[in-house]
Amino acid sequence: MLLVALGLYCLLLKRNLIKLIIGLVVLTDGIHLFLISLGYRSGGAAAIVSGEMFSDLPGFAAQAVDPIPQALVLTSIVINICILALALSLTIYAYRHYGTLDPSKLRRLKE
Repeated sequence: MLLVALGLYCLLLKRNLIKLIIGLVVLTDGIHLFLISLGYRSGGAAAIVSGEMFSDLPGFAAQAVDPIPQALVLTSIVINICILALALSLTIYAYRHYGTLDPSKLRRLKE
């Protein structure tokens, strides 16, 4: 929860594109940790069924860790890396072209 709050703080109050991107990464990492913790089960086993587990499948299902949040978070991490690379490349382009990383100055330059 602290990571989400720190990410929101950076997104709302910082006036530098690099700091905004760092805030976005921290925010999404906090969300990823929260979603992974939703699938945690104390004493749980991996959701891999082998031959001897078919005899007690309902008991195994009650013990197994839910793999859906893990798969969704893994997909989200990959998408987040792509967004991060795109945002950093656009930031580098904006700095080379306009000479500033302040979003309000970039908006004024557009006009």
